[in-house]
Amino acid sequence: MHVIVVYDTAQERNPKILRTCRRYLHHVQRSVFEGQLSPAQLRRFQSDVSNFLDHGYDHVIIYTLPPGAQLQRHTIGVDRPGPSDIL
Repeated sequence: MHVIVVYDTAQERNPKILRTCRRYLHHVQRSVFEGQLSPAQLRRFQSDVSNFLDHGYDHVIIYTLPPGAQLQRHTIGVDRPGPSDIL
């Protein structure tokens, strides 16, 4: 499934959340990530991120699109390059 993650966390937790998101998804804008995850990967990601959060202050939004759903992405301004298949 396609996943989009947006987060707003305290500055001292940002590096941990950033590293966790980068392990699973592609960094598209400051605190925005997207990519394809299996249901098991999504559960693992949610657990990993949850471990670093202050649940009374931090905020993470995870949007999921079911398989087969067509995502349309429109960019205004300078677009960051997308993920590459070349390692």
